[in-house]
Amino acid sequence: MRLTAITAAVALTAGVAFAETVAPDNVAFDEYGAVEVSLTGTPGNAENGAKVMTDRGLGNCVACHVVSALSADFQGEVGPSLDGVGGYRSEAELRGVLVNAKKMFDGTVMPAFYKVSGFIRPGDGYTGKAATEITPILSAQEIEDVVAFLMTLKDS
Repeated sequence: MRLTAITAAVALTAGVAFAETVAPDNVAFDEYGAVEVSLTGTPGNAENGAKVMTDRGLGNCVACHVVSALSADFQGEVGPSLDGVGGYRSEAELRGVLVNAKKMFDGTVMPAFYKVSGFIRPGDGYTGKAATEITPILSAQEIEDVVAFLMTLKDS
């Protein structure tokens, strides 16, 4: 017990903050759908965020959005262009859209990237069987990484 208290005191005096990852069902949205609090307490990595946005096995954001700063073979036009989005959206708004866009934009077809409940008849892949476990599309840190990348997209 004493060692834990000493370790915590040393960490706080060194400026290190211990933060737990916010679970998908515990994310707090404001009345407009924004998520003010970081999901991890760790700053996002913009370089990794760019990879998540173009990776077909992760976010694959460019399947629906144009992002001129990213080189991808194909960029979709289903969603709005994300060029300059960091200049007119806050981190909280971007985090909210990524976690569950329907909280901000009712009727959107954008998937909720950090949601594990509230689905209608979820299944296990393409097996036709009921889901045994639902995991978010992106991890909390990947959400923070994408937010960090999107915040770099500002009109000059």
